[in-house]
Parts: sequence; C-alpha cells; structure tokens
Amino acid sequence: MSDKKKVLITGGAGFIGSALSGHLQELGHEVFVLDDLSFGRRELAGVDDAHFLKVDIRDRNTTQQAIARVDPQWVLHLAAIHFIPYCNQHPVEAADININGTINVLDACVDAEQVFVASTAAVYPIADGAVREDHPTGPLDIYGITKLATERLASEFHLRAGVPTIVGRFFNAFGPNETNPHLIPEVQQQVLSGKRTLQLGNLDPKRDFIHTEDMSRAMALLLGKGLTGFEVFNIGRGIEYSVREIVDAFERQLGEPLTIEVDPARVRKVERMHLLADVSKLKRVTGWEPKWGIDEGVATLLKEERHK
Repeated sequence: MSDKKKVLITGGAGFIGSALSGHLQELGHEVFVLDDLSFGRRELAGVDDAHFLKVDIRDRNTTQQAIARVDPQWVLHLAAIHFIPYCNQHPVEAADININGTINVLDACVDAEQVFVASTAAVYPIADGAVREDHPTGPLDIYGITKLATERLASEFHLRAGVPTIVGRFFNAFGPNETNPHLIPEVQQQVLSGKRTLQLGNLDPKRDFIHTEDMSRAMALLLGKGLTGFEVFNIGRGIEYSVREIVDAFERQLGEPLTIEVDPARVRKVERMHLLADVSKLKRVTGWEPKWGIDEGVATLLKEERHK
C-alpha cells in the first residue's frame, strides 16, 4: 500500500485547515479541500480548482455527493464555527454547522480508511492543572457543547461504520492566516496599525498556545500511525501563557513597550482562568514534539505581515 493518500480536508480554506493542507501536500499526499468560504478564503486552500469543492456541509446531499466523487482515503473534518463569542451569539447556526454538518460529513465517510474529527479543549470544565484526555468533560459555552456532541457523533460513527476515527482536542492555535479575531491576531492587528496602547479583555486567563504548523504535524503523524480504533488526543503545546505574557512577547519582538487598557466590551461573562493540555499521550503514540515557541511565532507573524 502506498504511503501517499488521497486526503479530503473539510474547512481546508480556514486558519488551521490551510496550514494542514500545505503540510500534507509537502508530504506528498493528494489533497482536496471542501469549504463553503463563509469564514475561510479561497486562496488559503492551497489547491487548484480541480481539488477544491465549494460546499456547505449543512447541505446533506451536496456534501455526500462531493465526498463520494473524491472517494478519499483520509478525511480530516475541521469545518466548524469556532469563534466562541460568535457561537454564543448565534447558537442555532453553531449547532447546525458543528453538529448537523458533522453528521452529514461522517455519513459520507463510511468507505474511508481513517477519519480525523477536530474537537476542542472547550469540552473540558474549569481545571487548575494540565488536563488529560480522560479528564471528565464539562463545556462552559455553546461552542464546547456543540463540539462535545461532535465527539459523541465521531464515536458512534466508529462503532457503526468500523472506520478508525481520531478526535483531536485543539487548544489555542496561533500562526499565519488567522480568520477570527482571537487574542494573538488581535494584538498583532493593533500593533501593526501603530497602536502602543492595546484594547484587550481580561488579562488574567492563561491558555496553551500551539502553532498551526505543530498542529498539522501532529495530525499527520496520528493518521500515519494507522490506529485502528477510536482515540482522543489533546493537541496543544503543554505550556500556558497569560494575556500579559503574550503582550510581553510582542514587546520583545518590537523592542518597544506596550500598555494595556481593559475594554469592558471585550471581557467575557464566563471565563476560565487556566486551560492547559497534557500532551503525554500524543508524544507517546507519535513521538511528536512542538517546534514553535511564542517568541518565534510572534516574530514570524510580524515579519510576514510587514512584507505583505
């Protein structure tokens, strides 16, 4: 059997999906991208028109026909609404895409060799230390609730179809081509617009930030292991940073001081103070190690944006 696979990425024109598309193509796989471009951008998909399918995963018939035409060996399902404030403001849309869309995608994957389903660290409850995959779940928001449902659907799909299925719980991604105003791109945008007094929300929460290139390597390694059952993996870096520490990283790269003003409109009503991955299972199974730190990532982001 060839090591090179025919791969379909849903949401492959988005932030994480576009990095994954590029990485899998570098490894020699034939990559198809399925995306409705409601949040993603066509140029980020990194594939020609013959390998791009503009499909809304809520459309069951079109989704199933598109996936059947590709007949992929690997499917990586990343398509979702994942910006928490947007999900909280549009719960019906979030549930429709994240849950019903997942049903439509999975039902079209019964002939795949392996399926990867993107989930989130938001399925965990509030916890002080690093969380392992066997930690009890307890989402705090609409996004986490929809993604916990996605995990249950993935498990049911594996039991029903017998297809090896991996769930990856993504922690806080950062890197180029972000399509939502999360913390790092928000600081980046304000800094590059010339601001040195930043308008931000709560400064105390700590998050586990992982570069999209490290995430892409983790996903490729997991699929390449040929796992045969249903498995859940944390995909984070295993180090947490506060908002202040992220701003400090920008200061180091700029060589200039930055001040912060708390904007009450940016403060979330429900906020967890810590979110840290225990990635020992991922490392043990794949040998994966992260390559990108915050300083290297911030330096690259600033350099790339300045040269656009």
